[in-house]
Amino acid sequence: MSNVFIAFQANEEARPVVDAIIADNPEAQVVHSPGLIKIDAPGRLTIRRDTIEGLTGRPYDLQAIHVNLVTLSGHIDEDDDQLTLSWKH
Repeated sequence: MSNVFIAFQANEEARPVVDAIIADNPEAQVVHSPGLIKIDAPGRLTIRRDTIEGLTGRPYDLQAIHVNLVTLSGHIDEDDDQLTLSWKH
């Protein structure tokens, strides 16, 4: 199974998104580089709006992740509540 990944700028705005990804995707592995946070996961990775809202205590528009998004790999399936990266076989 191939990995999917997503990478964000390493800043305070991206921190709750990264924390939510880690909480919702226990197989995900985080790599910190200067200025960049990359998250790899085998086969599938999901970002959930409600998890981010639970961590921040305020409403969150999932489209806001694109402000700090650097790159990603995988097929994207998204709606107002979640964004999922996966490899469809």
